[in-house]
Amino acid sequence: MAAAAGVSRSASRGRSFEDYSIYGTLSDDELLQLAIERSLTDLNDATTTNDANDATKTAPVLAASPPRPPDAANANANANNPHQCPHNPPPTVAPVHYSSPYPPSELPPDLKTFKGSVSHFITGTGKRMVAYRSHEGSLVHICPEPDEEEEPLFEAIRVGDAKKVRELATQSETNLMLPSKPGWLAIHQAAWYGQETCLKVLLSAQPGMINKRTESGETALLVAVSKGRLNCVNMLLEYGADVDIANHEPETPLYKACERSSAAVVAALLNHGAAVNTRCILGWTALQEAVCRNNLEICDMLMKAGAKHNVKNTYGISPLFTAAQSGQLAALRFLLKHGADINSQAPDGATALYEAAKNGHEKVVELLVSQKADANKPGKTGLLPIHIAAQIGSVNIVRMLMGATSKARVWRTGISPLHLAAERNRDDVLEALIEAGYDVNATLSEERSRLYEDRRSTALYFSVINNNIDAVRMLLAAGANPNLDVFRTLMVAARMGCIETLTLLVEHGADINASIPTHPTTFPAVYMFSMKYLSLFKYLLDNGGHALPCFDCFYGNKPHPPIRTTRSQTQEMIYSDRGLPQPQGTRGVQFCEMISAPNISRWAGPIIDILLDYVGNVTLCSKLMEHLDSYPDWSGIKEKAAPPRPLIQLCRLEIHQLVGRRRLKRLPLPGGLIRFLSHDYGTVDEP
Repeated sequence: MAAAAGVSRSASRGRSFEDYSIYGTLSDDELLQLAIERSLTDLNDATTTNDANDATKTAPVLAASPPRPPDAANANANANNPHQCPHNPPPTVAPVHYSSPYPPSELPPDLKTFKGSVSHFITGTGKRMVAYRSHEGSLVHICPEPDEEEEPLFEAIRVGDAKKVRELATQSETNLMLPSKPGWLAIHQAAWYGQETCLKVLLSAQPGMINKRTESGETALLVAVSKGRLNCVNMLLEYGADVDIANHEPETPLYKACERSSAAVVAALLNHGAAVNTRCILGWTALQEAVCRNNLEICDMLMKAGAKHNVKNTYGISPLFTAAQSGQLAALRFLLKHGADINSQAPDGATALYEAAKNGHEKVVELLVSQKADANKPGKTGLLPIHIAAQIGSVNIVRMLMGATSKARVWRTGISPLHLAAERNRDDVLEALIEAGYDVNATLSEERSRLYEDRRSTALYFSVINNNIDAVRMLLAAGANPNLDVFRTLMVAARMGCIETLTLLVEHGADINASIPTHPTTFPAVYMFSMKYLSLFKYLLDNGGHALPCFDCFYGNKPHPPIRTTRSQTQEMIYSDRGLPQPQGTRGVQFCEMISAPNISRWAGPIIDILLDYVGNVTLCSKLMEHLDSYPDWSGIKEKAAPPRPLIQLCRLEIHQLVGRRRLKRLPLPGGLIRFLSHDYGTVDEP
C-alpha cells in the first residue's frame, strides 16, 4: 500500500495525454467519487495482505492520507512493470506499513457542531455518499453514507413475525411509545405493512397508542386507510380508533378512503360514525372526491349518511361542477337525480355546461342540455358555452348548443361564434354555424375590436389573415361583405401576397380603391402592399384600380421636401415594412412619396411603366422623374410618359370608360384587340 501511495503521486505528475483525455471532462467532485469507488473496491483485496503483515507494522499511521487519484492503480501497475520506459523510472519508495488495511481518513464532522452544509448523492455504481462542505463551498469531508440499522421491533413487524413482536412488546425495557423516526410508532409500522396480527399484539400491550400521530399528523387508522389495509382498519375501529382525526392537510380517513375509491373502507368508516361533510385544506369533501372518481357506490353511501351535494370547495366549485368539468357522466346524473342545482355558477360565472363544453365532454353536454341547463350564462370573459365550443372546434357540442342558445344573447356578448371558429381555423364549426343561420357579417363590438391592434371586426378578416382559403370561400359564398373592416381584407390579402384569396375578394366586390381612415393616402391604399408583386399590382389595375391618382402630386415639378418616415409599431403592423412615409398633415401620403420608400424605390421604373398603360396624358412630378433618371434602362419609360400619348392608348381608355372592364371580353372583336383592351400586352394585329 505504501508503494502504491508513493507511486500514485509521481504517476499523476507524469500522466500521458491518453489519461488526460479519459478524465479531462470530469469535474473535481466526479473525480473524487471515482477515486473513492476504486478505493472501496481495492479495500477487500488489500485486507488479506495487511492482515498477514500485522506483526511487522511498525511505522506510524498516516492519519490524513488523501484518497488515491483515478490513475493510482495504473501507476502502481507501471511501478512493477519491468518493461517500463527507462526515461521515467519509478521513484525509490521506502516500505511503509500501516496499522489498518487502508490509510484511514478523518472521522466525519459532528453534525451537532458542524457549521457547513451536508449533501447526499449516489454514485454511478449505486453507492450512497455524504459530502460535507464549508460555507465557502470547499469540500471538508466525503464518505459513504452509514447504513441505518432497523430496530428489532420494527423489523419484526415489517416481516410479520408476530411471535417476536409479542416477546419484544412484553419486555419491560421495550417502550412502545418510543418512535423509530419522527412520530413513527410501532402501531404505524404495523398499519403500513398490513400486519393485522402484529397490530393486535401491539394494541393489547399498549392500547393508549391507538390515536397517536406521526410527524405529518397521521394516525394508524389513516395510515391503514391510505394503504388500503381493510383488515387493519376494521381492527383499529374495533379497538376504538377515532374515525375523524385528520392529518395536517387536513384529510380525514373517510376522505382518503374516497380518494382510493375503496367502498369497503368507506362503509366501515361510515358504520363507525365518520363525519361526511368535513373539508380538506382545499375545501373538498369526501363526496366531491368520490364524484371526481365517478364512484357511484361511494356517492350513494355518502348521500345516505348525510353528505351535502351543494357544499363548495375553496374555489367555489360544487360537486356537480366537478363532475361536469372532469366528464364524469354517471356521477353527474346521480347528483342531478338528488337535486343538485344544474345552473350553479363558479365565482368566475362559469356553469357546469360551460365547463363541459370547454373540456369537450360531449355526453355531459348532451345530458345537461336535455335537463334544460341554461346555455345563456356567460363566463368571466363574457363568452357563452357555444363560443367556447366553437373555439375548441367541437362541432357536435356546437350543434347541441345551437337550439339552447339565444342569438340575441350572442349578439350582446359583442362577438359571434363565427369569429372564434374563424380565428382558430375550425372550418367544420364555421360551416355548421353558417348553416344554422349565424350572420356572416356580424362585427366585433368596439371593446373587443380594440383588443386587436389592427381593429379587425369580421370573421372574414380572421380567415383572410390566417390564409385559410377554404374558410374565405365559405364565408364569401354565404354573403360575407369584404368591405366592413377598417383595414380592408383585400389589403391583408395583398400584404400577404395571396393571389387566390385576393382574387376571391375582388370577385365578391372588394373595394380596390378604398383608403385607410387612420393612414390616408391620395391613391388606393391597397397599392402599398402590392407594388412588390407586379402581377398582383397589374391584376388590381385590370379590375378597376384607379391609376390616375398615382400621378397627382401636390408639388408637381417643384422640389419635394424631405420625406418623413416612421418606425412606429402601428405603421409596421399596417404596412408590414419599416421606413414608409408619414401622412403630410391632412393631405395624406402621395404616390411619389410612397414609391420613394427605400424598400420600394428599386421597383419604381417597372411600377410606373405598368401605371402608364392605364392613364392618358399625365405629367410626371420631379420625384418620379428623379427615380426614372436614377437608372439608365428606365429612360424609355420616361419617353413613354412624354405627351402626347399614342391615339391607340387614348382609345383604349375611352372604350374602358364606355363599356366597362367586365364587358370587354363579350365584345364582337378580334382576339388580339380584346387582349390589347384587357392589358394582356397583345397588339391590335394579333389574331
